[in-house]
Amino acid sequence: MTQIKAAVCHAHGAPLQIETVNLRAPGMGEVEVTLKACAICHSDIHFAEGAWGGKLPAIFGHEAAGHVTAIGEGIRGVAVGDPVVVTLIRACGTCATCGGGMPVLCATPPRYDGPLTTLDGGPIVQAMDSGAFAERVVVDQSQIVKLPADMDMVSASLLACGVITGVGAVVNAAGLRAGQDVVVIGAGGVGLNAIQGARIAGARRIIAVDMTEEKLAIARDFGATDGVLATEEKPWRVAKKAMGKGADVVVVTVGAIPAYDTAPQYLAMGGKVIMVGMPHSGATSTYEPVMIAATGQGMIGSKMGDVVIARDIPWLVDLYRQDRLKLDELVSKTWPLDQINEAIADTKTGAAKRNVIVFD
Repeated sequence: MTQIKAAVCHAHGAPLQIETVNLRAPGMGEVEVTLKACAICHSDIHFAEGAWGGKLPAIFGHEAAGHVTAIGEGIRGVAVGDPVVVTLIRACGTCATCGGGMPVLCATPPRYDGPLTTLDGGPIVQAMDSGAFAERVVVDQSQIVKLPADMDMVSASLLACGVITGVGAVVNAAGLRAGQDVVVIGAGGVGLNAIQGARIAGARRIIAVDMTEEKLAIARDFGATDGVLATEEKPWRVAKKAMGKGADVVVVTVGAIPAYDTAPQYLAMGGKVIMVGMPHSGATSTYEPVMIAATGQGMIGSKMGDVVIARDIPWLVDLYRQDRLKLDELVSKTWPLDQINEAIADTKTGAAKRNVIVFD
């Protein structure tokens, strides 16, 4: 056992507690990673607040990067000292969905005997199979991707969730073709990456929809051609005027029911809504099925951008090194682990693109 410092959630909605906990050594097919950075995703916040239930105590955090410091049996292709991205995507590689090219939907049941315990031996949930609000993690090899030795770990951490989710929603889930028009509802961390994905894929018009002019200005920096305030009486009419027609793709990156209720209004005939943002459990939205059927439109769920991390993360790293993908610009501020509650509070204001916890 190794003793590490971590931010532990003991009660939904309560501040995280900085504690020393036990981390066991990696077993078969596992690696230990000493973290350098872990970004704060809104999913971590929602889980900690109890939006989707879950057992406690737990350690959240799933958007991380660091260096391999120990390996278990059966590990190939990675060695101690290698820099890696750590993701929540744990895939067996052999079930029907993994074999069909959708490892984010791996059908193998989740692990319940995680590597974390309290100092007196009590259980701690390794949330989202990551538990990265901690100095070290032990994860399955399927969750990591090796990085170039000279890559900045703070920027690299963003590749674990926000970047692949946003870019992948456009490139993988929507299958956007060059020349098509895109509306992205929500210009936060994931939304900015959906905008980047649309730009990289060759979209003709990229319309950002958000609540503030400040967020729309940032969206333009990442590739949006136009911005529409969600506070307009009928913002879809403003967006359609800018495009000259409806959108081929609408990406909803916020977990807000009003955004889902209005998303089809932006669509062209045959267009599709890509559902990325996750509302609280039990929240529902209402549509007229006859309208969706009659217009040949579609609604598609997208989990983690439908990525294959061994394929998509190296591609994104290459785009970053060519200055075609913005990563550094996504980082609003870095924080030490001891200030994680302040970092979470800042993230909840909606002003930050991405706040990142850094470790010595």
